[in-house]
Amino acid sequence: MVRIIIEVLLALALIGSGTFGFMQYKSVGASSSQVSELEDKTAKTEKKLEAVEEELKQAKEEVEAAEPLKSKAQELEAVKTAFSGGEILKDLEATYSKQKGLSTERQLGMAAVRQLTLGNKDPSTIEAYRKTLEMADWKSRSKAVCAAQYALAAAGEKIKVMSECADGDAPKDAHAAAGKDDGHGKADGHGKAGAKDAHAAPHWDYEGPMGPENWGKEFPTCAKGKSQSPLDIKGPFEKVKVSVAPEYKNGQLKILNNGHTIQVNVEPGSKLRIDGLVYDLLQFHFHKPSEELVDGKPAAMVIHFVHKNAAGQLAVIGVLLKEGNENPGIKTLWEHLPAKEGPEVAPDKVLFNPSNLMPREMDFYSYEGSLTTPPCTEKVKFFILKSQVNIAREQVGAFPFKKNARPVQPLNDRVIQTN
Repeated sequence: MVRIIIEVLLALALIGSGTFGFMQYKSVGASSSQVSELEDKTAKTEKKLEAVEEELKQAKEEVEAAEPLKSKAQELEAVKTAFSGGEILKDLEATYSKQKGLSTERQLGMAAVRQLTLGNKDPSTIEAYRKTLEMADWKSRSKAVCAAQYALAAAGEKIKVMSECADGDAPKDAHAAAGKDDGHGKADGHGKAGAKDAHAAPHWDYEGPMGPENWGKEFPTCAKGKSQSPLDIKGPFEKVKVSVAPEYKNGQLKILNNGHTIQVNVEPGSKLRIDGLVYDLLQFHFHKPSEELVDGKPAAMVIHFVHKNAAGQLAVIGVLLKEGNENPGIKTLWEHLPAKEGPEVAPDKVLFNPSNLMPREMDFYSYEGSLTTPPCTEKVKFFILKSQVNIAREQVGAFPFKKNARPVQPLNDRVIQTN
């Protein structure tokens, strides 16, 4: 009996032991599952913390970067407040009005003072910046051109600021960069590009790798445009009744060699009327030989007189120069001819009237064309006068460019008109 009781107790002990062990096993399993869940939650929390730390770091960097901008904004506001009375502008205008010609830098400074005083939307501010572009050339005045481009863009003017301005370099497209078309790509007609390496900079030219046949690589309109200039002028012609009347005045001679041509900048006041619509004469410049042909033949040279109306439309009068007697007007210009590229020259007490280079008769051939230099912008009215003007062979030889004429372009669907 005792033996049976002992065996029963032992059996009960074994059962209890097994049950306890099983319960412990289940408890451990549940704990392991909880630990795994906690580990997952911890990992997710750590990732969130890392993301928050990264956001905080970026926010801190943005705040630090904004501090200098805040300081610059405060400085600009202080300067604007100082100029807001207008006294400085009046004094500066009075001083500059006594000078015969302003340098590019002074013209840019005048524009900046007007901007600070009157705002960047003021017409006189915009005109002052555009005048800066007329005067500047890329090789020696790239900073002035970039400054004027930025100012005009900020004023909402339709102008393309070249990417090289942000890089501190002059653009490949010196004419487009100037932002003001004048019938030959830029306000000064023929600005020459600079670059990081001024001697190896890519730019347009009249020969070599960037000669006219390759302009389209950098300036697409030169290759793809359908109304390009110049043309070979030959019949049949379409008769039109259009009145073209130049009204040019005496003004201070301002002449420069910009690396592509000899150009004369004209003071305000000289105008051209086309059927009564007024165009202001901006400048005139020379090509050798003539860019336009008449019945397949070039003249010795051509003068392009570049005009612009209030709507921004361009009109160019071309005066063909044939070899013959000495030209008195050109003699005056050539006496002050800059042989090398450089800034505008304004010889003391030398006045010049552009009408001295015009023939008496104003019969013309007319067509819609383009700038004859990059970027070859189209919708430019051309009036090529039928009467040619004399120029001595020696005067042709004194022109400091051997050749600066673009070849004639396809007529396509255009019709050449005549009066």
